[in-house]
Amino acid sequence: MNTIPKIHAAHKHFFRSQITKDVSYRINFLKKLKAEIESKEQAIYDALYEDFKKPEFESHLSEFALVISELDLAIKNTKKWSKPERVRSSILTFPSSDYIYKDPYGIVLIIAPWNYPFVLAMAPLIMAIAAGNTVVLKPSELTQNTSLLLTEIIENVFPKDLAISVEGGVDVSTELLAQHWDYIFFTGSVKVGKIVAAAAAKHLTPVTLELGGKSPCIIDDSIDLKLVAKRLVWGKFLNAGQTCIAPDYVLIKSNIKEKFIGLLKSEIISFYGNDPKTSPDFARIINASNFERLNKMLQDVNVVFGGAIDSENLYIAPTLIDEPTLESKVMQEEIFGPILPILSYGTIEDLKAVIWNYDKPLALYTFSKDTAFKAKILRTFCFGGGAVNDTLIHFGNQKLPFGGVGSSGIGQYHGKFGFDTFTHNKALVKRGTWFDPNFRYAPYKNKLKLLKTVFKYFS
Repeated sequence: MNTIPKIHAAHKHFFRSQITKDVSYRINFLKKLKAEIESKEQAIYDALYEDFKKPEFESHLSEFALVISELDLAIKNTKKWSKPERVRSSILTFPSSDYIYKDPYGIVLIIAPWNYPFVLAMAPLIMAIAAGNTVVLKPSELTQNTSLLLTEIIENVFPKDLAISVEGGVDVSTELLAQHWDYIFFTGSVKVGKIVAAAAAKHLTPVTLELGGKSPCIIDDSIDLKLVAKRLVWGKFLNAGQTCIAPDYVLIKSNIKEKFIGLLKSEIISFYGNDPKTSPDFARIINASNFERLNKMLQDVNVVFGGAIDSENLYIAPTLIDEPTLESKVMQEEIFGPILPILSYGTIEDLKAVIWNYDKPLALYTFSKDTAFKAKILRTFCFGGGAVNDTLIHFGNQKLPFGGVGSSGIGQYHGKFGFDTFTHNKALVKRGTWFDPNFRYAPYKNKLKLLKTVFKYFS
């Protein structure tokens, strides 16, 4: 028997032992996981730097701190979240006590991406364990150092039948997807998301798909443009633009576009200096394949700032592109890199013509002080989540669900939403035996009128 089927069978057997139904058992391992991660804080920063020169500040802000926060939340609340929830019973089932039981799905497969390889592996794993599941994690093969460290952490904390990390490339992912899981959680591209969904459909396995898309940033002329430029440069060029919710392109009121481009240039220099290649605060592209994909986007467009590349060091400078056509390569797919197209608009119809040209995005950002304009944007466009007058920050609030809509994703997580994702709500009615009204039983003669009355007034 191959290794992956053996792992799958072992997890199935372990889950059926009912050990993971013990809430204290789960919490104990979450505490061990927190201690192990905290002991390896510097090793995590080092691994992320080795993989694509991610600055330590960004690694703490967008990876380490978020994982610790998720662990703290789960450790504190798993007992409460796991309790059966009593709901009001119906007169139709009188006498009864009605409950929602919180059941784990069972054996869970988590396929993590490379762009935030630590947090996007650990966050779903934490809540899957908190909910009482077993986990097989497939970390990204593109971030070898971080994936190796993830495997080490999981091996040090969990019995291999409760949680295990399986490293490898596409062949490993393919074999994993061929198994019959109780739940699959995938973060990555729309293209691969469709492959995961097709594999899950063969077994009718429920899925969460955290994907992407072309996330717009809309700016009107009522706002402080210098503040917009600062917040946009931070959100776009964090992790060298390799962020699924990064602003993919800007739509700015035509009368302020030139001024805004000048402010963006100033902020990029303020962030990274005149030569971002020498900045310790600017990451690199993950691999040669993605570098070449991004390089092609720089061809036959009007680069108004940046554009410098270094293939040997996988470096692409923060780059601004003015008014690319919707047919250009940079506007045909999610960019996922440090390239920012800037388009102008005049009316809401102009916005619709661009935004509705694409599938529903994972994020949308609006910068404006005009209350009516902001409300119209939120009413008009469908997107996974977003922010008004900032970028990315909705990701950091555990009280907000995170996920896409349409082709940008299926399902949500973060905080309790993550626990709920990996939990089956099992409805249960506990019926009393001391009273049993006869009208529901046959023969039904002369009972229909009473039945209609009951449904009208009591259902």
